[in-house]
Amino acid sequence: MRTFIFIFSIQLCLNLSVAAQQKQIIPDLSTSNDSKLWILYNRELTTKGKEEVYLNSKPNDGLLWFKGLDFRNGKIELDIKGRDKQGMSFVGIAFHGINDSTYDAIYFRPFNFKNPERNGHSIQYISNPEYTWSKLREEHPNEFENTVLPVPEPNDSFHVTILIEYPVVKVFVNNAAKPTLEIKQLSNQREGWIGFWVGNNSDGYFRNLKVISE
Repeated sequence: MRTFIFIFSIQLCLNLSVAAQQKQIIPDLSTSNDSKLWILYNRELTTKGKEEVYLNSKPNDGLLWFKGLDFRNGKIELDIKGRDKQGMSFVGIAFHGINDSTYDAIYFRPFNFKNPERNGHSIQYISNPEYTWSKLREEHPNEFENTVLPVPEPNDSFHVTILIEYPVVKVFVNNAAKPTLEIKQLSNQREGWIGFWVGNNSDGYFRNLKVISE
């Protein structure tokens, strides 16, 4: 009995130690216009309360970086909404960012979700500036993109959970039990900012961002 209590006490201490090392952050998105907390690149934004931010459509990629956290490993959760418009809805989350051109990202193409000919290109990993989507598709076909299961409605919001334990990245959509994408990061950058990401000529809605950082 004493042995059991001793082992249980050690395990409890270990669990408490791990929990103490983790930080949960829920950014107040109503502060997104505050340049002390956020960096906006190549977009205009509007907010709806503390939970939602909208980035408008422009040529080339756009970003809204959250400067309040130097993220390394952990979990990123949020809700994303794009639209069912071919070639004009690329929406996702960037991480381990240094600036507007150096970062890794996971993004979605909602217009491919229900297209039987293109649904294999529904989710994409990139590592800019070196590993763009086109380079990865050419040199590593079907390795860094995939279908999304369960299949979301293209015009609806969907929940995204990203688990990062460098270099492994797992992405789950709508609380699925299995990852819809699992890859190994190609960059050597192991920490940096987190940001909302939209692609060329794309807008997007982002809600309920929550980060658990180790």
